[in-house]
Amino acid sequence: MTERDLRERIAEQGASLFDRGLTAGSSGNISVRLPDGMLVTPTNSCLGRLDPDRISRLDSVGNLLSGDKPSKEAFLHQSMYRARPQEEAIVHLHSTHSVAVSCLDGIDEDDVLPPITAYYVMRVGTLPLVPYFPPGDDSLAEAVEKAAGLSRAVLLSNHGPVVSGKSLDAAVNSTEELEETARLFLLLRHEQTRFLTEQQVSELQARFPN
Repeated sequence: MTERDLRERIAEQGASLFDRGLTAGSSGNISVRLPDGMLVTPTNSCLGRLDPDRISRLDSVGNLLSGDKPSKEAFLHQSMYRARPQEEAIVHLHSTHSVAVSCLDGIDEDDVLPPITAYYVMRVGTLPLVPYFPPGDDSLAEAVEKAAGLSRAVLLSNHGPVVSGKSLDAAVNSTEELEETARLFLLLRHEQTRFLTEQQVSELQARFPN
């Protein structure tokens, strides 16, 4: 895809996420890797009303080359790309159910959500929890990079998910799967629940490697 195609695709996916209530106001950001940097949504922009021409283009070290001022969370995307050089796009949302799970006490910090469905295992896999840091804290970048070495998705405590993919569509699909699984997890929390077994998870991972 050309850079123009990618800009338009970011705007289309942003509008889809916004229209379906997966992000609100000016929260959330999207990026796509370029050979010499990345495209990332601008700061204080609404994903539902992105102008493709104003999407920020950054060089490989984060300098702004064109477009509006980038998201103040662009450093999260840079950290994720460093940890996962095979990935081509990242979605970060403040989606309701995922954020709710990130606020729970006593969850498994190494893998927040259990294997409720096969598609969660296939599209997300494991979900490490990143400790809470204030927005913009430089230490958050280091923590995200460390956690992302283990999984294509991480959950920021009291904040929300950051999900990478081999394409923008793949990153969006995985983000949506994570949000739906978080919703299921909250619905089932006080019910006797049958999760996938370790053997079933292993079979899925062998058949559909991340």
